[in-house]
Amino acid sequence: MPLSPDATAASSNGLMEPLSDLVVVVAGAGGSAGPPLVQRLASAGATVVALDSSQERAEQVVAAAREATGSDRVEAHAVDLLDAAATADLASDVVARHGRVDGLAHLVGGWRGGVHLAEEPLEDWDLLHDLLIRTLLHTSRAFHDALKASPRGRLVLISTVQAQAPVSTNAMYGAAKAAAEAWTLAVADSFAGTDAAALILPIKALLTPEMRQAKPEAAFSGYTDVAALADTIHDLFLRPAAELNGKRIS
Repeated sequence: MPLSPDATAASSNGLMEPLSDLVVVVAGAGGSAGPPLVQRLASAGATVVALDSSQERAEQVVAAAREATGSDRVEAHAVDLLDAAATADLASDVVARHGRVDGLAHLVGGWRGGVHLAEEPLEDWDLLHDLLIRTLLHTSRAFHDALKASPRGRLVLISTVQAQAPVSTNAMYGAAKAAAEAWTLAVADSFAGTDAAALILPIKALLTPEMRQAKPEAAFSGYTDVAALADTIHDLFLRPAAELNGKRIS
């Protein structure tokens, strides 16, 4: 949910802190939602750490962000988020170099489905478990203490409406996302009473500029534009943790 007009105005008038002192990690930065988010955060003055399994993809995202925003506070890192030790080492390095981490946007995704639950191969569950659950466990554990210590710590999970309203043709996907949401809510419980917040942004599907260009006549009803998602995540750092922690925000 974007900031209200009054809150946005307050931010622009200096009544709220900018993002210039924040360090935000974007996991899955090479995906469709990653580049606009990295650019949005960089344009607001944040130091952005772009993570991807591919160094080439991460560097492409960073290069585009630097060109679009003029910021030199964007960095690329390749890491296998299925490797708990490698993820923990990366988190320790980021905290050691920057002295803090204020945000973790978990954009790592993946999908399998489209067939009835009795027909879907069990291998799909293995893939979804890794992509949607294990990567979240590893990143949230690795950055947990830094986020909790931050005066504006935010853990943001991009989820799906199917976690709360599953369908038989995407049962494994919905179940994996529901597990990821449960883990995020457990993190929220550990943040209770602090200035940190863990929250869920459930969406139906993402809409990219390429999709609009390919089908300019399509309505894309219920889709979330990746630029709008980036704005929403940016605005989470301008809202009090008590409004966000443990919440699902559509």
